[in-house]
Amino acid sequence: MFLNANMQADAARAELEAHYDLEPSDAAMKATAEIYEPLRATIPEPDWMRFAPFIREINRVKVEKDAVILAHNYMTPEIFHGVSDVAGDSLQLAIEATKVAQQTIIQCGVHFMAETSKILNPAKTVLIPDSRAGCSLASSITAADIAKMRAEYPGAQVVSYVNTTAEVKAASDICCTSSNALAIVEAQPGDTVIMTPDGYLAQNIAAQSTKRVAYWQGACIVHEQFTAEELRAYRESYPGIAVIAHPECPPSVVAEADFTGSTAGMIQWVKTNRPPKVVMVTECSMASNVAAEVPETDFVQPCNICPHMKRISLENILWALHSGTEEVTVADEYMEPARRAVERMIEVTNS
Repeated sequence: MFLNANMQADAARAELEAHYDLEPSDAAMKATAEIYEPLRATIPEPDWMRFAPFIREINRVKVEKDAVILAHNYMTPEIFHGVSDVAGDSLQLAIEATKVAQQTIIQCGVHFMAETSKILNPAKTVLIPDSRAGCSLASSITAADIAKMRAEYPGAQVVSYVNTTAEVKAASDICCTSSNALAIVEAQPGDTVIMTPDGYLAQNIAAQSTKRVAYWQGACIVHEQFTAEELRAYRESYPGIAVIAHPECPPSVVAEADFTGSTAGMIQWVKTNRPPKVVMVTECSMASNVAAEVPETDFVQPCNICPHMKRISLENILWALHSGTEEVTVADEYMEPARRAVERMIEVTNS
């Protein structure tokens, strides 16, 4: 199977090279010079020389193919700044997916994000550059698990993180993201709310909520690795450093942070406060992406990498545009109830 995958990758690369000018060149560097300028401190020039031909071709072909590229904040800088049309956290991408005019959506993120775009745009084609880009949270729970929790807490509304499959969204009452989870939980009727699948997010929300929060014990493979001891060590090594964390981190980590918020919230906090030195307790690429926009801040990177996000590359983005493969579909039985859960989330957020 591994040999097969390698052979397919080699064949795809050969076909791309036959159709596009992907050799590093002065012409490609010149065509992407404006994009590269703010990224010089983040991406060495020899690396950009390799990226530049792909960026030039992707930005040309996406127009020809009537495609829009949505990129999560965890994408690497050459994708985030180089080819994305819309970049943001899960909530931003969910909302923006409903506004795009293009017929094809290229989802640079993980599979549940592409499913969400399809749920909100059933008539559009949604492609993901690598369908193997999964999520530890999304794979940690099923619709059957939600049924068990409903039986344990009769009448409680189920609030499921967007980091879930379409099947799980369809089994839920409403979705949430890390940026709106507290507002969503507080808006639910009754005194008990079920949150799935991120147990740490649920515990962090429960500490702020007036509701009783029952939760599933899922976790993000990136954020569950951080420890309070690690953050205290950063403070000792870098006196005065600002520590900001994602709410998917354990409560003990959140307690050590100066600010806790979604990826979009973390970015905004840095742009507003512009601390001299900061550690962003989340996925590695976040700091690199923000550093290009806030060059006066020194980013100390704890660097836990999401292997799923890193499956997305310039090469497979171009391949998705070229071939139209890796299309994401959602079963009819899940489409409508899943869309209701996502749209309810957006309605509460907008209100």
